[in-house]
Amino acid sequence: MRAGIKFLPPQQGKAPKEIHAIPKETLGEYAPSYATIKNWVAQFIRGDFSTCDAPRPGRTKTVTTPETIDQIHEPILEDRQISAKSIAEQPGISRERVGSIIHEDLDMWKLSAKWVPKCLYPGQKRQRCQSSEQVLEFFRRDPHHFLSRLVILDENW
Repeated sequence: MRAGIKFLPPQQGKAPKEIHAIPKETLGEYAPSYATIKNWVAQFIRGDFSTCDAPRPGRTKTVTTPETIDQIHEPILEDRQISAKSIAEQPGISRERVGSIIHEDLDMWKLSAKWVPKCLYPGQKRQRCQSSEQVLEFFRRDPHHFLSRLVILDENW
């Protein structure tokens, strides 16, 4: 949206109200507000033609990396009754962050003193991604005969 608006201000003699009418007409309630478009136009007039969002203040996420998630997941797979506190001692991060990774990234919760998955394990998710990439590769090789060679099985079959 911002990239399209970038070429409409003073170069074509359009005011922010006129520019706001264009996306409002096509997108309706999903169009950016007049204040947002006015700010973008002012930004372009000042000479800042960046169409990307500026970095926002706040602490970056340095703890929640795939490696850290794997470090936390391995002890859980070895011992489902392990506590978040003892897991936190190994990688050296806070117990709260370990709990957040377990609940949000690993989608696990404690049930009868054991960690159990809410849905799929990260390994199962990775396996599905790899399988999808293989199917996509087969499609790229021969898109015309792809469907005639594809066999899909139900997990219960």
